[in-house]
Amino acid sequence: MLRSVTQGILFSAVVAIPFSAAIGEENDAGIEFFEKKIRPVLAAKCYKCHSASSKEPKGGLLLDTREGIRLGGESGHSVVPGDLGESMLLDAIRYESFEMPPDEQLPDEVIRDFEKWIRMGAPDPRDGKSALIRREIDFEKAREFWAFQPIERPEIPDVVTSGWVESNIDHFILSRLESKNLQPVADADPAALVRRLYMDLTGLPPTVDELGDFLADPSPRAYRELVDRLLDSPHFGERWGRHWLDVVRYAESSGMERNYSYPQAWRFRDYVIESFNVDKPFDQFVLEQIAGDLLPEDNPARRDERYIATGMLALGPKSLNETNAEKFYMDIVDEQIDVTTRAFLGLTASCARCHDHKFDPIPTKEYYSLAGIFRSTSTLFGTTKGGGNRHGGNLLALGATDVRTIAPKDPKKTSSDIAKITKQLQAAEKRLSTLKSNRKDSKSTQTQSKRLSAQVKKLKSQLDKAQPEENELDAYIKIMAVLDQEEPADTQVRIRGEANDKGSTVPRGFLTIASCGQDCQVHPESSGRLQYAEWLVSEQNPLTARVTANRIWQHLFGRGIVATVNNFGANGERPTHPELLDYLAVSLRENAWSFKSMIREIVTSRVYRLSGDDLPAALDVDPDNKLLWRANHRRLEVEALRDAILLASGQLDLMPKESSVVADVGDANIGRGSYQAMFDSASSKRSVYLPIVRGFIPEMLSVFDFPEPSIIAGQRDVTTVPTQALFMMNSPFVIEQADLMARRLFAAVPDDDEQRLDLAYRIAYSRHPTQQETAAGLQYLAETQAAMEPGGNSDGPSDAECRLTCWGGLCQAIFASAEFRYVE
Repeated sequence: MLRSVTQGILFSAVVAIPFSAAIGEENDAGIEFFEKKIRPVLAAKCYKCHSASSKEPKGGLLLDTREGIRLGGESGHSVVPGDLGESMLLDAIRYESFEMPPDEQLPDEVIRDFEKWIRMGAPDPRDGKSALIRREIDFEKAREFWAFQPIERPEIPDVVTSGWVESNIDHFILSRLESKNLQPVADADPAALVRRLYMDLTGLPPTVDELGDFLADPSPRAYRELVDRLLDSPHFGERWGRHWLDVVRYAESSGMERNYSYPQAWRFRDYVIESFNVDKPFDQFVLEQIAGDLLPEDNPARRDERYIATGMLALGPKSLNETNAEKFYMDIVDEQIDVTTRAFLGLTASCARCHDHKFDPIPTKEYYSLAGIFRSTSTLFGTTKGGGNRHGGNLLALGATDVRTIAPKDPKKTSSDIAKITKQLQAAEKRLSTLKSNRKDSKSTQTQSKRLSAQVKKLKSQLDKAQPEENELDAYIKIMAVLDQEEPADTQVRIRGEANDKGSTVPRGFLTIASCGQDCQVHPESSGRLQYAEWLVSEQNPLTARVTANRIWQHLFGRGIVATVNNFGANGERPTHPELLDYLAVSLRENAWSFKSMIREIVTSRVYRLSGDDLPAALDVDPDNKLLWRANHRRLEVEALRDAILLASGQLDLMPKESSVVADVGDANIGRGSYQAMFDSASSKRSVYLPIVRGFIPEMLSVFDFPEPSIIAGQRDVTTVPTQALFMMNSPFVIEQADLMARRLFAAVPDDDEQRLDLAYRIAYSRHPTQQETAAGLQYLAETQAAMEPGGNSDGPSDAECRLTCWGGLCQAIFASAEFRYVE
């Protein structure tokens, strides 16, 4: 109640609303949505009657080009971008005015996809010829595209202002700037730089002591030593591991219609964090995630780690209610192709599931060459069959000396089994006791006694086996993973992507366009996953090193050298500094694929240390700062924002969380339970350890652009919407942490408002306040405290309570300010 007195003054005087930011790939996302969700349905369900290859298109309606689908047929416009009411295609697939397709209505989920697509503006890349007309791919011609060229070390360019450069990276940046008659801005001041470095490397701001240490000695030597310390910090893996979890769509449930939990998913999360902390070579990291089960290893701990790594392939969303078993398995295969090709190659290979890729040189046959690899792989994702789950899966159990697949235990079913067996046992024991108390010792009595004794013994054995604590597998580690099937085999092309409509069989293999003349044969007795992983990180592959180096750059500058970090194909953007990208890719390979080595080289460059100041001349030439004449203003990801709030209040628990809330839930149909409160429960651990359940993302994460965990998110959207400001004003979490920060400030500085305000700025902003900010802050405190004076009312709040409330309001305003949420 006291807080409400101050909010009017508080948020009008102190909260700074940031510039509108929308770093996204809306157009590319729309085309990608069309290729994944819309085109396959049109090809499978509509083209037979409504395409250029139809003998006589029904109703004069053609659906195989953008022009045709928007023009419509005899009944009117088929699709009107952005207008659901005028789009007659929706009436047809909803079975309202028409019934299309006539044989069977599309599932509700597919209809919702069409609605979403039309709301997006019906993005549609199809132009000209019918989508059913096959094109010939000239791979030699296709390799002229920049991304498919072999990686070669470029020459370090000369620059005019040679005194500015401090690294090879600086040469590439300054050379481009000078070609446009531009110069970079001045270096960032030490306070801004140290906050940027801490946030980028650990996701946490510097403490007051750490800030003071660097400001006392901001020399180049001290800066390099600080870089090394932060790279060695265990918080580095928590920060950079979360980046990778975005890419591989980490989540702890299946999502979709039957949302079942993944209680063992957290093991993969911890594997990723530890891999970044120990600076595992990225090529080894790739091998382990795709084929860790196939790598020889005698050490049990390392063996377990490699099996856990393959959980990456099992974590994806799954339609557990799918009635078509073959479609269910082919959807898993498609999802595995999608994540491995986009995460490592930056190619949307899964767009070739129904037809040759419309933009990149990826034929459908090569999609099914990859599909054969994953169709020869068993995906062990757990979940108990039943209750709407038609596709319960196994888990992998890791013992000290052996590995075995097991079915996950349903706690409810186990409890039910125990109760049932116990009841049967009690009845049998009662009958046996009654029989023994009968003094007749006839042959019949002896027979019955013998039979009942055997039954009692059998039921006791069953009860022992049903008891969870007596299970021999309790000592085993249960994980999500993949294994080769016993009889690997090639698979068939699926006509128009239909799982049960099989065409010719194609041999397992890889993508020709990324092979640079490599032999892409798969050993017939293996799935091919190991060879696939080795091919991804081979020197002949021109994509993986480029894509990986670009991801690192993007996280440190807010924009990749290739802005479309998941798409290096024809629909992606071109690199702003192609020679620099190749330099980084070569450097990554030559330094044993070390993330820490590359990050160290980048953050010690001059360009990384620039200020965020504007230059009018540069703004005119390069308003988007693609040439990097200054530092980009970047909003913190929500995890870093939440962690910074907890750190400021003194409540952040920096010890890693063991296991996960989802592991406590166990194997469950989350979609049918009351679990939201459990997943939203307060935690003082770092945000990387919060439960990530599809459909149940914690509120703060959802508000601040946490990516949908069913998609491969290379770069997060950055939006500025009213719900974010409202959250910072009204969230009980924010209010509580602000009050706790106020108490922390009073404990540190009991009697001096000005010193207390200075400490608040150093905690939150990593700098001292200006004289103007100090005056404004003290004025606000005086005015709000005066407005809250009890006025002779003995029942009102005490003076100390008023002061704490005012300071709590000020701390809340600091949390909501743009400066707190951004790094310069």
